[in-house]
Amino acid sequence: MHLNAFLMGVGHHEAAWRHPLTEPSRITDIRHFQELARIAERGKLDSVFLADGLALWGNVRHNALGGLEPLTLLAALAAVTDHIGLIATVSTTYNEPFHVARKFASLDHISGGRAGWNIVTSAGEAEARNFGIERPPHGERYHRAEEFLEVANALWESWAEGAVVGDRRSGVYADVSRIKPIDHEGTHFKVQGPLNIQRSPQGRPLLVQAGSSEDGKEFAARFAEAVFTAQQTLEDAQEFYADLKGRLPAYGRSPYQLKILPGISPIIGSTEREALRLEKELEDLIVPAYGVQQLSNILGVDLTAYPLDGPLPDIPPNPDGQQSRIKLIKDLAGRGDLSIREIINKLAGGRGHRVVAGTPEQIADQLQEWYENGAADGFNIMPPYLPGGLADFVDQVVPELQIRGLFRKDYEARTLRDHYGLGAAPKNVVTSGVSA
Repeated sequence: MHLNAFLMGVGHHEAAWRHPLTEPSRITDIRHFQELARIAERGKLDSVFLADGLALWGNVRHNALGGLEPLTLLAALAAVTDHIGLIATVSTTYNEPFHVARKFASLDHISGGRAGWNIVTSAGEAEARNFGIERPPHGERYHRAEEFLEVANALWESWAEGAVVGDRRSGVYADVSRIKPIDHEGTHFKVQGPLNIQRSPQGRPLLVQAGSSEDGKEFAARFAEAVFTAQQTLEDAQEFYADLKGRLPAYGRSPYQLKILPGISPIIGSTEREALRLEKELEDLIVPAYGVQQLSNILGVDLTAYPLDGPLPDIPPNPDGQQSRIKLIKDLAGRGDLSIREIINKLAGGRGHRVVAGTPEQIADQLQEWYENGAADGFNIMPPYLPGGLADFVDQVVPELQIRGLFRKDYEARTLRDHYGLGAAPKNVVTSGVSA
């Protein structure tokens, strides 16, 4: 199976910063993230991943928010690691393809072929306000994203394999016949090209996506090579897995070309009782007012007037919001007949991703069940607190998976694409002689 470490501040639980096992002052400390990257590499994980948004995600009064820009951070992590993949989130709504293509090509060169791009379309209204525009409708964001990817892929391909000759004797550095403009002119972008950096080790970064709406799934089926997703039950995960894999043939793709990695936040203890005690400690540190605000923002409904121990009110459709996450929350509330307080507690650990408390063996059992029953190709590991939660997973759960023959004991390749079993990106084949 494939394992990615999702690194977020001092942990994914929203109250992690209040727990004595963490140091919230470290969320902008490069040494903290370098330590995390080394821990993940010690466990032979495929990659580390950094989420990102272009606005504060919540009320900084009650949560440790405000982190480092991911591409800058990952360049620093590349310098202290040798194998672990480095995946950064970048929005297609508030960026331009040339900038993004150049930055990821640079990260791929800096890391020796370990760059990955988590593609988002930015659903938040606050993000739009930071750029002085109205938030584009859901469908329009995805149309822009599709063209964005077309342009970025063309720019990465604008330098063909072997374009750099480096012939000192003749004075020819590059075969310019193998460096082509892309001359793209579309609905959203007009880009001449070529890219002003030579072809990177992977050709292009690993392309990752996390949307689970209909538009999101079609986008993933067309472009994505890994998908980070959120399901609470085995049955829901199996349904999503079969649905998404089933869309690939329409784009001339095979199931192996897309890896599906549901998120899981493992709370690990030497005994189940110890794990449940840690889970309760974190729950007791939740600030309910913060949870209500976050839930209101996601659902697009002000919940402050509703009783915490009462049910979730009817939630009207929000076509421009986070559609997949809204559906997940409504399903979660309905399946468990949960109160608003109970929903907040469930979401605090992983924002809709599955939270599992138990021994290393019990966590491995959960991963194995999903992996072997058509629900996952691997997992997006979301430690509830950092660095200890990641170290526990690497030092206790990974060895259990290795014993079961479910995970590598050492890296077998260097590039991120190879970690995920994808091989090199398709190459732009140009046939001509060297030109001065």
